Amino acid sequence: MKNDENYYQERNLNNLERIDGLLKDLPYFVEDFLRGVETRTSTLTRLNYCYDLRIFFYFLSERKFRNKAVTDITLDDLGSVTDTDLEIFLSWLSHYKYNGKRLSCDERAKARKLSTVRSMYKYFFNKGLIDVNNSTKVATPKLHEKEIIRLEGDEVSSILDVAEYGSELPSHARGYHDKTKIRDVAILTLFLGTGIRISELVGLNDESIDFSNNSFIVTRKGGNKAILYFSEEVGDALAAYLAQKQEDKEIPPDEHALFLSMQYRRITVRAVENLVKKYAKIVSPLKKITPHKLRSTYGTNLYRETGDIYIVADVLGHKDVNTTRKHYAAITEDHRRSVASAVRLHKKDDE
Repeated sequence: MKNDENYYQERNLNNLERIDGLLKDLPYFVEDFLRGVETRTSTLTRLNYCYDLRIFFYFLSERKFRNKAVTDITLDDLGSVTDTDLEIFLSWLSHYKYNGKRLSCDERAKARKLSTVRSMYKYFFNKGLIDVNNSTKVATPKLHEKEIIRLEGDEVSSILDVAEYGSELPSHARGYHDKTKIRDVAILTLFLGTGIRISELVGLNDESIDFSNNSFIVTRKGGNKAILYFSEEVGDALAAYLAQKQEDKEIPPDEHALFLSMQYRRITVRAVENLVKKYAKIVSPLKKITPHKLRSTYGTNLYRETGDIYIVADVLGHKDVNTTRKHYAAITEDHRRSVASAVRLHKKDDE
């Protein structure tokens, strides 16, 4: 698994470099905060903290401290921010201008930024570096349940057929379809047949796949390893792709990534997102299907087959079963509806 570890190490190093770049334009104490939470957060989480705090301190610079440079903001300034200031910040996020662009945040984006700000305030308050934590007085924006968008049974078959045969693809896409179709079918089958995350998929290596047990190892959020199992159908798609790779003499001998781009490098998250979008818009043009929606499709089908929310949570890698329960509440409604007439109050005459 050395190559797998190298991939994640490289990704973490890239995140750390981006964090270092962002810290140059943030107050000096943000680096202390990131260091304080380092042992319990991933590099990606800390990178997202930087992005959120960049917006927060820009707001303070413009609206609270009247054009005081972001890098000149002090801990004393941070401690002077009131809960009303924070509520104004959340309202400001609805429509704001940053770097010449008009931007807006929905309720989830607002909640995430508030969570980041709260984490920072909690850290400095616990350290005794600010006297009061006003962020605890601010209510989290109410989050409305999002409709689960997924592919239905016939759409699952259709997207795999489109990927395999190239039917209805635009002319400019047919040129290289023969070169990528086996890879693309394997990627879509893996999403739909295991519920793998996109970050886990792009991190797979050839050595990750164990056909003797129909399983593979993934690196989950937080860096933990997990074994996922796949069906014969998924195994056939993976075997076909690996067989094609073995015949391709242009693949560098030291490249161990499972899924490769046309340039024979590890495929990127963006490339996989575009791949899914390309096929999904043919099959279901009114749905915005992403790799995560394919994961939701698998989770839905698994729950329908098993009726066990704990199995779904375990396979999908959810740390909290309530996350799973919330996402698949609509399927619970299906179950309730299906058993509504199971108990009869009056027996028929012939019973």
